[in-house]
Amino acid sequence: MPSTETTAPSGKAARGAAPVPVTRARATRLGRAAFGALAAMVMALSTTAAGASAVPGGGAHAPAGFPAGFRGGKVAVDGGAVHYVRGGSGPAVVLLHGWPETSLMWRKVMPGLARNHTVVAIDLPGLGGSDIPNGGYDKVTAAHRVRQAVNALGLGQVEILAHDIGVLVAYPYARDFPGEVRRLVMIEAPLAGFGLEDLYGVSWHLRFNSSPAPIPEKIVDNDDVSTYLGMMFDFSHRPEAIEREPYYRAYASPARRTASYEYYRAFAGDAVNNRANAARRLPMPVLAVGGQHSFGARVADSFRQVADDVRPVVVPDSGHFVPEENPGFVTDCASLFLGAPNGAPQRPELAPCAP
Repeated sequence: MPSTETTAPSGKAARGAAPVPVTRARATRLGRAAFGALAAMVMALSTTAAGASAVPGGGAHAPAGFPAGFRGGKVAVDGGAVHYVRGGSGPAVVLLHGWPETSLMWRKVMPGLARNHTVVAIDLPGLGGSDIPNGGYDKVTAAHRVRQAVNALGLGQVEILAHDIGVLVAYPYARDFPGEVRRLVMIEAPLAGFGLEDLYGVSWHLRFNSSPAPIPEKIVDNDDVSTYLGMMFDFSHRPEAIEREPYYRAYASPARRTASYEYYRAFAGDAVNNRANAARRLPMPVLAVGGQHSFGARVADSFRQVADDVRPVVVPDSGHFVPEENPGFVTDCASLFLGAPNGAPQRPELAPCAP
C-alpha cells in the first residue's frame, strides 16, 4: 500500500524554493483567506465554549468520513481537549472506540442510533482528534476524562457502546459512577484481570504494544504503519469492510502511536484495580457482544465476574471489528437493547438483544 506518512518540506528544500512574488491581487486574496481563517477560529472557539447547546442535533457539515447530520467539536478535560462527533436527539448514547481505530469506526452505526438517541462518538484521550495528555492512560483516569467530556456536553445520564480498549474505559466509568450509566453494550473485549490476559497467546500485538518504551516505537516507524495496522485488520472475518486509510493516517504520528501503546502498558495496573474493586458489581444491564469468528461468548464470561445482569450476544458473519464488519446487526441489536420504540426483535437472531 502507498505510504500514508505526511511530512513537512525539509529545511533544505524550503531554503531552495524560489520566492513567490506578492502582487496586490495576491495580497488581497491572502488577506481574505486570513480573515476567513480568523472567523472560522472564532466560530470553533464559541462552539467549544457553548458546549452541548452549540450542537443540538448535528448539521450539514459533517466531519470527514461521517455522514451528513453530524457535527464535530472539542471540549476541555484534564490533560487536554477531547474530540467528539455528535448528532441525533433523545437519550444520550456515548460511543468509545478501540485500537487501532478512532471514533470514525462508528460512522456506519451512528445514523441508525441517531433516529431515537443523541449519539456522541468520542476519541479517547491521545487518539484521533483528541489532545495527547502527559500520562493518565490507566483506564480509571481515562474514564474520568471521558466523563468530564460527557458532563461538559451536558449529556447527563448516558448509555455506552464501546469496542476493544473502549470497553476497558467504559467499565470503570460505569463501576465508579453507576447512577450515571443506564446500560452498557460491550463489544469484543474481556476485562483486564478477568480474561484479557488469556488472549496474550492469541495475538502477539498485546505484548508488543505493552512493551516498555521505546521498543515498539523503535520497531514500528512511520513507513511501517500500514503494514502493522493492515495486519491487524486482516485478522478480521470481513477485512474488505474496513476502510483502512483513515486509520493509517490517524496513527501516522509517532506521538499518537506512543499514546496508543500507553493504553496497553497500563493493562497490568488496570487488572489490579479491576480485581480490587470487583465487589462493586455493575447494577445496570450489560450486553456482552462478541464476533462469531472472534471472541464470541468470552466477553460475557468476563463480565459475569463483575456484573449481575449480563446478556451474551454473538454477532453473525463478523470477526473482531464488529461495528464495521456487521454494522446493520450492531445498529439493530443496540437500538433494541437501548429501547427502540417497537420494543420487540424483528428477527430471531436479535432475540438476545431484547431490553
